[in-house]
Amino acid sequence: MDFGNLSGTLLFTAFILYLIATLFFGATIRQRKSEKNQRGIVGTIALSITILGFLAQLGYFITRWIASGHPPLGNMFEFVTFLGMAMVFAFIIIYFMYRLGFLGLFALPIAMLIIAYASMFPSEIAPLVPSLESNWLWIHVTTVAVGQGILFISFVAGLMYLIRQIDQTKRNKRNIWLEIVMYTIFLFLGFIIITTGFNAAGYKATFEYQEGTQMIETEYHLPAIAAPNNSNLISENVMKPWFETPGWMQGEDAGRKFNTVIWSVFIGTILYGLVRLILRKRVGAAIQPMLKSVKPDLLDEIMYRAVAIGFPVFTLGGLIFAAIWAQIAWGRFWGWDPKEVWALVTWLFYAAFLHLRLSRGWHGEKSGWLAVAGFAIIMFNLIVVNLVLAGLHSYA
Repeated sequence: MDFGNLSGTLLFTAFILYLIATLFFGATIRQRKSEKNQRGIVGTIALSITILGFLAQLGYFITRWIASGHPPLGNMFEFVTFLGMAMVFAFIIIYFMYRLGFLGLFALPIAMLIIAYASMFPSEIAPLVPSLESNWLWIHVTTVAVGQGILFISFVAGLMYLIRQIDQTKRNKRNIWLEIVMYTIFLFLGFIIITTGFNAAGYKATFEYQEGTQMIETEYHLPAIAAPNNSNLISENVMKPWFETPGWMQGEDAGRKFNTVIWSVFIGTILYGLVRLILRKRVGAAIQPMLKSVKPDLLDEIMYRAVAIGFPVFTLGGLIFAAIWAQIAWGRFWGWDPKEVWALVTWLFYAAFLHLRLSRGWHGEKSGWLAVAGFAIIMFNLIVVNLVLAGLHSYA
């Protein structure tokens, strides 16, 4: 049996099941309070499909492990797909605790975006690099991902709370910041759409530039708006670049990464603009009526409960297990590698979250903004630190 192909099929199946489950969770919104039994049945169907999707993704993880002979956590594709699975797992646990179907309508689409983001990276099964050949790989990485998956639920509940409680009829700083959060999600969606489309089309454009005494070639998979600094386009029949990447942007493939950011902003902004044009109001204002029946105190409790559970799990994986493995692999418990620094920033932020809530009474909207900011830090670590900042973790 070809476990490699089977794993890919199972991952795709999980994605489709999550999509179907989202539609069923959306159907619960249309049910009136008088149709409580019917709404409960639809919610049960949605949860059942979600669990089937999770089992399919778990099957992907196991079959890929069999095909590769090692835990499938050694590159960005494998880690991000596992993170998406951890997010769904956290949602399932929270759903059983609170039976809040609205949470699925927000949590599953974002988890699907994370899984779709993973598809942007090479998915071929490859042997582990020597530095990852350790049992600490799955101990450290899985614990970090599960901790972040649980913290993700605090973000979902926090975002729902802010949309539910902030007065959308007035134009103020709170509404502006909330809409910026919604706009950022569209940018992320734009990144996935544009890269998926051109990757599927097999688009390639090769540039050549000089670094020191060497001539280096870099390959673009999106049409080049920004070419590498001081480079020459050597591919034919492709779009000519509009300008060069600024010389102060350093790092490997800085031009390609900058070009991807430009495309993501461009497509994401178009998507956001189209949605605003159709809705004729802010995205948050359009969503708010759907959340009127959700109790804000319940969302506030979910925010806190998710952080209270996720924070110690992240502490265990992101700091304690990471330090032990660092000592084994590099002969020191702590260094100032960018990944380590941002893991510490994440830990300090959520420690401050708990401190402010428990000792200063930061409940409700204040906790909501903290939950959103905390997830922004996690995403910065996942995207920028992994892909832009060079360090000992660059093998990812």
